[in-house]
Formats: sequence, structure tokens, C-alpha cells
Amino acid sequence: MHIPGELPDVPRRTLKEDISIKTLKTEPANGEGQQTLGTPAASGMDRTIQKKRWTLRNVALLSGGGIVLLVILYYLILGDHRSKLNVEAEKITIAEVTRGQFQEFDPVQGTVQPIQTFFLDAVEGGRVDSTFVEAGSFVKRGDRILKLVNTNLQLDVLYREALLFEQINNARNTRLAIEQNTLALKGQLTDVTYQIQRLLRQDQRDSVLLTKGLISAQDFQQVNDEHMYWIKKRDLTIDNIRQDSILRHTQVEQLDASVKRMQNNLDLVKRSMDNLVVRAPISGQLTSRSAEIGESKSPGQRLGQIDVLDGFKVRAPIDEFYIARVNPGQKGEVDLNGKTLTLTVSKVYPEVRDGRFEVDMLFDGSAPPGIRRGQTLQIRLELGDLAEAVMVPRGGFYQKTGGQWIFVVDKSGAFAVKRQIKLGRQNPQVFEVLEGLEPGEQVVTSSYDNFGDIDKLVLTK
Repeated sequence: MHIPGELPDVPRRTLKEDISIKTLKTEPANGEGQQTLGTPAASGMDRTIQKKRWTLRNVALLSGGGIVLLVILYYLILGDHRSKLNVEAEKITIAEVTRGQFQEFDPVQGTVQPIQTFFLDAVEGGRVDSTFVEAGSFVKRGDRILKLVNTNLQLDVLYREALLFEQINNARNTRLAIEQNTLALKGQLTDVTYQIQRLLRQDQRDSVLLTKGLISAQDFQQVNDEHMYWIKKRDLTIDNIRQDSILRHTQVEQLDASVKRMQNNLDLVKRSMDNLVVRAPISGQLTSRSAEIGESKSPGQRLGQIDVLDGFKVRAPIDEFYIARVNPGQKGEVDLNGKTLTLTVSKVYPEVRDGRFEVDMLFDGSAPPGIRRGQTLQIRLELGDLAEAVMVPRGGFYQKTGGQWIFVVDKSGAFAVKRQIKLGRQNPQVFEVLEGLEPGEQVVTSSYDNFGDIDKLVLTK
């Protein structure tokens, strides 16, 4: 209802209706310009204005969505999917790969021993009767050290002496019998020779008488036959003497040999008696004596040892893996009293026991002063010549990787990634690198036990 004096009600438009006002688009007669919103067109006709699709908001939304999609695609296709582990850089060891002179050597532990050692073993068993030298004393060759008593050995010596004397008497009796027989044969030969000479003279006389007719032909023939008999008997006697001489010579040789053997046996037993007194075989120090008065010792049992202290050697056990690579003349080094000393392998013992063989090494030059028997030395035994090689320091990583891979630190120092490598020879300081690393690169050499199967280490401060 309209009240005089008041303005008539005007319908209010909402903001939405305001925004959606239709604009009129007219074209002037001269073709210039356009009518703006709310301006009546020259033609007087109303037209609808289309809504814009590529608004700033839509462009911003589409651009943002595209960027997010690209990021997702990049992560899925080119992203780093390796397992990672954050590690404090201060708690690991990082070393540099270098190039230089490499020499392979094996660390061995040797024991200092005298240059010569003589062991005193009981040749004959017995009871310790007396001792003459104490352990630790210096002795000269031939000095008495101890004496054993063996009653059975003494009785054996007496028995063998009796057998020897009996054999000697038997030999003498046999020799006498042989000589008597020889004399008898010689006597028979003398008689035969006499008969031959007598009958020869008679035969000569009878032949003269036979021509004169003074004797009969029968008597002459009888003497001639007897003469021929004694000649044949002489030949048999000579053969008998010759055979007897050969047998006598053989029998005498056998008797002499038998007596000599018994004499040697007796001398051996007597030397066994002498062995009851243990003497020093060489001059040196009696470093041990394991025999006390009244103690019984068996043959072959150790009684002590004498060391020659003119020099020292080092005996070292080595793993059997290197048995084909260790030969006399190879060098080794040892640090002693602030000095580096050189040793040379003098002897290789080929016998392998418990997976190890032994070598003897001598000091080049005189032995260092103050060295003692039984002292342990850490020796670096050279196994090859110096050669140019790429090297990586030894570390706990080898126990986990077996030398097949290692963590290589990026140039930025922010992370380290796993890389396959190949190692060759080694010594207590470094490994020889055959493949996978270049000089100047940084690698993690400490233990990998806490890393598991991680492929990438993120290094944190």
C-alpha cells in the first residue's frame, strides 16, 4: 500500500542476482565501441553475456594439480627407493682410497730360541744316583751332569764278558786242533815222500840187476808197483792238505769274526755302562734339568737341555694356506725397542700340524741386545714384492661384506651408498682394490653390523 510522501518500494536484488545481471551488447552504427553493463544498446535489444571458464582461480587449481601429479610421477619413476638409515658421522670411520706401493705380508707370532739346542735324553734307564750340575749353570763339553745306576745292565755286562771269554777259549782250542791236524797231514806227506825216494833208488838198482840176471823180473815188478803206489798216495795227501788248508782258513775266519762280534757286543754294553753317566755334548747353558736323586728314568726320557747362547733364532708357526709361498731367503720385519729389525727365513719345516707349519728365521746381523729365550715377537713376513696398487684401509666392514661391497661417501658428504667392489691381496694395514673404487674416494671402513640390509646411509651431524 502506498503512503503519500514516501518513496515507493523498490525490489532489492541479491549479490548473486547482481553478479548475474545480463549485459547488453550493442554495436554502434559506425562499428566503434561497445555498450557497458546497464547501458542501453543503440538497437534497443538485450543480449546474454557468457560466463568465463579460464578464470584465475581455475588456472591456479589446474596448475597446482599438474605440479602435484608431476611430483608423484617423478617420485614413482625417478625417485630414490633405496632403504635408508640415519647415521651420525662421528660414530663411523671414513677413510680415503689411495694409490701407492703395496706389499703383501702375513703377521706371524714367533718365539725366540737359542741358535742351537741339545736335549739330554736317557740312553739307558736307571735310578738317579747323583747330580753334578744345577739347572742354569754353564757347562763345557764333556762335563758330568748326573749319574744313573742300573743293576740289570751291570749283570748283563758281566754275562756278556763271560760269553766272550768262553768263545775266545773255544776259538783257541779250535785253532789248536786245526794246527795239530795240519801238522799230522804234513807228517804223512813227509813219510810218503820218503817212501817214494827210497823205492825210486831201489827201482834204479833193481833195473841194473835185472839186466845182469841177478834178480827175477817178478821182484823188480813188485818194487816198481810199490813205488807207483806211494806216488799216488803222495798226490792224494797233497790234495788233502790243500782242502784242509781251505777249510782251515774259512773256519779260522769264522772264529775270528765270531770273537770280533762278541767283542763289539761287549764294547757296546760297556758303552751303555758309560751312558749311565750323562755328560754335556757341547758347551752352553744347562737351561733345564729334570732329574732328582732317587728318581727312576726310563730309556729315552728327557733329562734336560743345553742351549748354545752364541746366537738366537725365531721359530714362527704359519697358516698352511701360505705353505707354497714361503721359502728360505724370504724377509720379515719386527719392531723391537723402537727399531725395525730384519729377519730372513733360514729353514722351512714342511710338516703341517693343526693347520700350521713352522719356519726358523735368523736376524740379519747380530742378535739385538737384551733379547731373551722364550720372548715373543710380532713379525711381518713378506709374501711378495712392492707393486703399484689402489688401496683401501682395513676395517670392520670386511667381516660383514667379505670384500664384495662397501659404502662409498658422496662428494657432498651428506650420504653414502652401497657399491660392489672386488678386493685382492691384503696386509694388516690395507686391502688391494681390483675393481669398484678410484683413488680419492671416501669410504666407510668401520663395522657394518648395525646397518642390516640398508642400501644408503644418511650422514648426520
